[in-house]
Amino acid sequence: MPNRSRKQSNDVNVLAKSLVEKATKEPSEKKPSEKKSEKNPAAVALGRLGGLKGGKARAEKLSAKRRKEIAEKAAKARWKKQD
Repeated sequence: MPNRSRKQSNDVNVLAKSLVEKATKEPSEKKPSEKKSEKNPAAVALGRLGGLKGGKARAEKLSAKRRKEIAEKAAKARWKKQD
């Protein structure tokens, strides 16, 4: 049974190139689609900070009455699923 886990191209030129690479053991440069996407470290840090404080900051901004309304709505939704 053929191994179907690999996606091979039907293009003869691509096949020939891969055979030459295997025979000479000199891999060519990576394909443009294989480039590793690099994230901006500063943006990653800012996003993480926002994620860490999100729920607490929102809860602090809400009034006690509004928090209670949200909690009641969530409880009703949970109990509704069990019926």
